[in-house]
Amino acid sequence: MKILMLTPYLPFPLYSGGQIRTYNLLKNLAKQHEITLFSFIREEEERKHLPELRKYLKKIVVFKRRPAWDKKNILLAGFTPFPFVMIATYMSLRVRRKIARELKNNNYDLIHAEPFYMTPNIPKTKIPILLVEQTIEYLVYKKYVDDFKLSFLKPFMYFDVLKLKFWEEYFWKKANRLVAMSNQDKKIMSQAAHQKPIDVVANGVDIDFFASIKRKTLKIPTVLFVGNFKWLPNKDAARFLTFNIWPQIKKQVPNARLWIVGKNPTDKIKSLAKQKDVLVDDSVEDIRNAFGNASVLLAPIRNGRGTKYKVLEAMASKLPVVATPLGVEGVEVEDGRQVLVAKSAEKLAQHAVKILKDEVFSQKIASSAFKVIKQKYNWKKIAQDLDIIYKQLGARQ
Repeated sequence: MKILMLTPYLPFPLYSGGQIRTYNLLKNLAKQHEITLFSFIREEEERKHLPELRKYLKKIVVFKRRPAWDKKNILLAGFTPFPFVMIATYMSLRVRRKIARELKNNNYDLIHAEPFYMTPNIPKTKIPILLVEQTIEYLVYKKYVDDFKLSFLKPFMYFDVLKLKFWEEYFWKKANRLVAMSNQDKKIMSQAAHQKPIDVVANGVDIDFFASIKRKTLKIPTVLFVGNFKWLPNKDAARFLTFNIWPQIKKQVPNARLWIVGKNPTDKIKSLAKQKDVLVDDSVEDIRNAFGNASVLLAPIRNGRGTKYKVLEAMASKLPVVATPLGVEGVEVEDGRQVLVAKSAEKLAQHAVKILKDEVFSQKIASSAFKVIKQKYNWKKIAQDLDIIYKQLGARQ
């Protein structure tokens, strides 16, 4: 089949969860399909990564994204029904015209848009549209506004959240078929997109890549947090961990350290290193080195839906995981067997301490989790699930 894929980022290098997902799906789906990618970039230097993607793609077309605070974005958000948060940044008449020409000159079977804010760039067409939602965006930004400190700005921000919710649900209804990351997301989407076909295609992990690391015996018990700090839920989780959970762990395991690893740390995230035995590190190029030199992954995610790559990758690395329910959302694991789950800072700290102090229990949890990940969350199987949807939807064309 001939597929046109639209993404708001270049799927390489693998810095974010979205990049990891798209890259691995392309790598596996390219064996069965001819895929053309239309993608936004932020900086021209990103073009140096195109050769890696050309291994799997028929064609790549990239567009420079407007800066977030561009005057045009502000005007669009202020004087149109479109929200500043997402659509105003990625809407482009130039891109829409380019896609229209591409569809006119080529016989595509399917358009794969991921996520929803790419769909305004699709012109009117009879070609089936598959819309994939990695997370439900309006819920992410609603939580951000809920916690925002400047109360006088909140009414304007909540209005933007309402606009975001309207358009996200609008494009769910407009697409021919939808894909969610978890059953929880599917339930929310089905309430808005009545009778729309919605499939759950979970995220995956490169089992061989992560299982190849050799875990080390550590002299210093190490609690690990991993996340790209362009994503708001990671910023919230890192601060929640540092200020609410970490002091309780430190009381019971005095020689422990907290290692916060991730790209694009803000000044606020960097300042977390002022706390005792906390290291903020954006220099780890191979994330396996972090997993191999930690005692436990702590993922206290309180916002943002969808499967968390950090959790899948830790489990594939045989690193035990402690997380909130949102942290393991979409992963078929059982609390107390493959992972330890809690909502409160107190319980999360207790779970982490148990892992740090009980080596036998730690290994038991990690081994059980690895078996589940190997069976259900490898990219080859995930790509096969998506391939079935492609063929069913493309057959209509």
